[in-house]
Amino acid sequence: MRDPMQTFNRRANLAAKRILMLAWEYPPHIVGGLARVVCAVSKELVEQGLEVHVITSNAVDNAALSDLPEHQIDEYGVHVHRVKTQTDMLGRDWSTPNFITWAARLNFGILQYALALHAEAPFDVVHAHDWLVADAAWVLKSMGIPVVASIHATEYGRNNGIHNEDSRYIDQVEWRLIYEAKSVIVNSNHMLSELVDHFRAPAQKIAIIPNGIEPDRLLSTVDTDVDTAMVRDRLRADFGLDGPMMLFVGRLVHEKGVQVLLDAAREVLERHPQATFVLAGEGYYRAELAAIATANGISDRVRFFGRANDDDLRRLYLMADVLVVPSLYEPFGIVALEGMATGTPIVTSDSGGLMDIVEHEVDGITTFAGKSDSLAWGILKVLDDPALADRLQKAAREKVVAKYSWASIADQTRQLYDAAVA
Repeated sequence: MRDPMQTFNRRANLAAKRILMLAWEYPPHIVGGLARVVCAVSKELVEQGLEVHVITSNAVDNAALSDLPEHQIDEYGVHVHRVKTQTDMLGRDWSTPNFITWAARLNFGILQYALALHAEAPFDVVHAHDWLVADAAWVLKSMGIPVVASIHATEYGRNNGIHNEDSRYIDQVEWRLIYEAKSVIVNSNHMLSELVDHFRAPAQKIAIIPNGIEPDRLLSTVDTDVDTAMVRDRLRADFGLDGPMMLFVGRLVHEKGVQVLLDAAREVLERHPQATFVLAGEGYYRAELAAIATANGISDRVRFFGRANDDDLRRLYLMADVLVVPSLYEPFGIVALEGMATGTPIVTSDSGGLMDIVEHEVDGITTFAGKSDSLAWGILKVLDDPALADRLQKAAREKVVAKYSWASIADQTRQLYDAAVA
């Protein structure tokens, strides 16, 4: 008869202990939500006793971050390794003809780091985040290291289809990563359906683990409701607000639907002519959005805030009357969680993962994606009904605290690691 302790020890030995995270962005280099997710999960995994190494890029597009150390153990105990830019014979940055070539060179750099680290002490699991690190993960799998993949978004979903050679290439790499992975993590039911329908991925290898949030990270630091109201009034005065403020936070790209918000703004301004629309973020679509605001005759009521850090976001959320999330494509929607956590009433589209987060007229208002008249209706519903706004923001805050903790999310992720090792 088998000794029960022998079985227990065997299972304990099969548990994942040393994790290699591959991610093209990692704080302080933040392009989208992926960086925050990888950082938060890595931090919590260290809290749970795992050794976590992250290999990422060195943010060569951001001069302020380009001098970050090649290796550091951050404040959470996560080992962060940054792939340094290769140079030509004159010592200049090795330029690449396009983003796909840049990603290919990044994978070579990741492999150099990963192989050296694995030789020092073997990794139990590789966790690859999106297609930009797929090739490195594929090679590491060939060495016997199980791969868990997180698909944060797809090329097919971002572009509403595959329309050119670059998109077709990325789509193929995404399929390969999903195929090679032992388990695949997505953050919403929408993303699960997308992987099953588009890539024909087997549903049994896909786990839905939502993104999370630190509920108090972006809260104002004032102590009482009275103080909060005073600070809010002062901030609004300093910002030059003379009416309600609608806030958008995110990348200024087509799929985020900011153009829909600018079309909806005309109808909102008919009823609230002093309203201001603040767009916090940067992206390739900014010039086009400025042109839309001008064409709609509302440029004087639209503010392009630029990239916002946490201190900026604390002030913006405190000032805002409505957080608008008008996405045309949204795999999850962590910005919606931020608004819910800060007590800012939210109006979202019915796109993707937002439907998993927001319950219509319970903790937010849901509108039809791409429909400016529907979005305007949702914004006006909140502005014109203070009692509804108050009820929505209280219910939203309670939901975030109860459901979207990073500790729970990291625990679910660790269970997938252990299953991959076993």
